[in-house]
Amino acid sequence: MKKSLQLTPGIEPLYGTRDENLRLMEDGLGVQIDLRSDSIQVMGEAAEVARVEGIFADFEHLRKNGVNPHNGELHGLLKMVVADPTVTLRGLMESGKQRAVGAKRVVQPRSPNQRKYVEAIETHDMVFGLGPAGTGKTYLAVAMAVSALMAKKVSRIVLVRPAVEAGERLGFLPGSLQEKVDPYLRPLYDALYDLLDPAKVDKMLETNVIEVAPLAFMRGRTLNDAFIIMDEAQNTTTEQMKMFLTRLGNSSKAVITGDLTQIDLPNPRKSGLFDALQVLDGVEGIRFCHFEDVDVVRHQLVQRIVRAYESYRREEQLPLAMEAEPLPMAGTERKRVAKPQ
Repeated sequence: MKKSLQLTPGIEPLYGTRDENLRLMEDGLGVQIDLRSDSIQVMGEAAEVARVEGIFADFEHLRKNGVNPHNGELHGLLKMVVADPTVTLRGLMESGKQRAVGAKRVVQPRSPNQRKYVEAIETHDMVFGLGPAGTGKTYLAVAMAVSALMAKKVSRIVLVRPAVEAGERLGFLPGSLQEKVDPYLRPLYDALYDLLDPAKVDKMLETNVIEVAPLAFMRGRTLNDAFIIMDEAQNTTTEQMKMFLTRLGNSSKAVITGDLTQIDLPNPRKSGLFDALQVLDGVEGIRFCHFEDVDVVRHQLVQRIVRAYESYRREEQLPLAMEAEPLPMAGTERKRVAKPQ
């Protein structure tokens, strides 16, 4: 089937940098797109041509309503539209508006796995987000927490991180206890200041509407009417993980994020996150969301770095950090045995 689509002024951003969005539609939908001076010809199966037509119509509708996603965001949205015939560009943008976190940001996933993650957070009381660096696990969780707070679905946000490297050495660092642990919590602060006006964040921190604390501060508490996030969960012990998970109170929601390839514990096999994956599998109300290198939304080089490490590990048959054996005592010899795949 061949169809000609008339072009309207202002439609050019849909093409993407060097027409990358048109190429994405061609490759993902199996169509051929021929750009003319005043029209676009689309050739392919009728259903796929109709999907391209729908993308152009949705973009025109959004543009007329003052919605102009920047190219990086638009490319991510189009990836999801191309991958899933039930998803539309207009539907994604409108669902993102429902998760608005104020004038600065709209919570908008940029990959199919990110979309599943966001939807899981909306529909489940406890969600685990697992995957490599740069996949948006922490940022999206904080954004969803802020969105819930702004919509008055919760009355406070509690952001937690284990300070593994500090351990008992905190006493040797200068400053108050909060000043000692703040460096470990900095990524959470960064997400907050990116999503909200800095003055508003400072006010919420002062009034404890937003609490950023090390994991040790959670013991003995019950957190009601709260959106709780634990970041870097791979660095918890089994006991710490169980302690955190049982803090969940009434009308609360919890998101746990981590990367099992970046465990900083002395014995990686004792990670509470790894243990939770085994123990909680199949428990009603809990959802596990896994990210891959294709979900990396930082600089495109980060995606290639993650992929290179994974490829090297497979080729050399190196175990993941969570499978690594403890280092031997001084003066002893250790033989590496490849773990069965």
